[in-house]
Amino acid sequence: MAVTSVEKGNVESGVVQTPVPEIEAPASCIGSRHVQVVMLFLLITLGYGMRVNLSVGIVAMTDPTVNPGMPTYDWDDKPTILSSFFWGYVIPQIGAGQLAKTYGPKWFLAVTMFISSLFTILIPFMAELGSWGVIACRIMQGLAQGFFFPSSHNLLGKWVPPTERARMGTFVYAGGPFGTVLANPTTGWISASSLGWPFAFYIYGAAGLLWCVAWIYLGKNSPSDHKSMDPIERKYIETSLGQVDNKVVPPTPWKSIVSSLPVWAILIAHSGQNWGFSTLLTNIPTYMGKVLGFDIAHNGLLSAGPYFAFWVLSFVFSGITDYVIMNKIVSVAVARKVANSIGLYVPAAALITLGLISDTDSDISDITLVLLFIAVGVNSSCFCGYNVNHIDLSPTHAGTLMGITNGFSNIFSIIAPLLVQFIVSDEENPQQWAVVFYIAAAVSIAGNTFFVFFGSGEIQPWDSIEPNENTIDPPKEKEMEERKHSNGQRY
Repeated sequence: MAVTSVEKGNVESGVVQTPVPEIEAPASCIGSRHVQVVMLFLLITLGYGMRVNLSVGIVAMTDPTVNPGMPTYDWDDKPTILSSFFWGYVIPQIGAGQLAKTYGPKWFLAVTMFISSLFTILIPFMAELGSWGVIACRIMQGLAQGFFFPSSHNLLGKWVPPTERARMGTFVYAGGPFGTVLANPTTGWISASSLGWPFAFYIYGAAGLLWCVAWIYLGKNSPSDHKSMDPIERKYIETSLGQVDNKVVPPTPWKSIVSSLPVWAILIAHSGQNWGFSTLLTNIPTYMGKVLGFDIAHNGLLSAGPYFAFWVLSFVFSGITDYVIMNKIVSVAVARKVANSIGLYVPAAALITLGLISDTDSDISDITLVLLFIAVGVNSSCFCGYNVNHIDLSPTHAGTLMGITNGFSNIFSIIAPLLVQFIVSDEENPQQWAVVFYIAAAVSIAGNTFFVFFGSGEIQPWDSIEPNENTIDPPKEKEMEERKHSNGQRY
């Protein structure tokens, strides 16, 4: 099996394709790159589990009827507690992308997962001090997990060949909804059992510590750091990505990034998605418990259902998007915009419908569950839209771009749950929840519309490394730009 790359040169009449020597692919279907991807998947899975298990756990922590033998607390600031994770999460994003690019992400991921796991274990102890104790733990969890996405993007850019980018990238980031699927019912069952809600935090903290040990042995910053991997696989990865043995870290073109409209399109789409996703992520358990009347054990299972749909559909959408791009049915830009539109417009329509039926007096439990499944599940199409668009625009600076957009967009992950606290004064009032759904839908529509008009699928001019005596020869600069442009158009 071999992969043939194509180099494109611009001429007056159009685009000329010049064959480039074939790249020999490794015979084994499971290689070192797959180990790195699986470890990143587990990182995101556990990280999201630590992030969301409080959404279910807080129901048991504040309701003495759930498990009478466990300690409970009279807190009236639950939305603040749930959103406090993002107070810390937004801070390190840009710096994390830069640090991962400069020093490699391996040890940053090991240390930050250790910190996140430690403060997950500390939540039951800090809860005795009051809600501020839990808030402090959540902020520290957020600070640590702020390194996860920029570092993962950096590793994907170094380990995953372009022909595997959509599928492997989706697999890694699908750890988010998969972690939610596991965390919600597991936390619900544990909270209602004789173990009680504290063990939900102990278990996730212990799993995170085990991941740290495995990552120290298995994690590598790049194929060149992996001394025992198949040399054919190393050559396959490095050649397909156009990697060279160059220790010089390219400078970040901050001015060009800030003035780039396609980058702003990713940022605004990312913000719109985060508003709706965080609103549902932090409030579905409460909504199901207070409005739909499900008990804590069923609540955890049912509130995980939409995220199971998200996880499954993410592979469907990624496969379709990868197919249409590789077969040149549409351009990269069109594929990203269509996928993103499905991922934001369809859930927005579901949320609007959910708000409208909330104004009725009839039993809406069944239709509400269907709409929540649609709103969350179809949102997975965004994985094939803005979420991988950073790499389309700039493979060199993809980690930094992810840090920028993920950092600023998660400000909305703070605002959205806090807004719920002001709007929903009575958690059993479906009309108040309807207002929350309308706002989330409007923000999603606005964010995707901007992406449709101003997004791009081509490598940007500022992605190129400026030539100097330590990098490449000036005559090769144009050739490098053309090769990168070719990869951007093809993949």
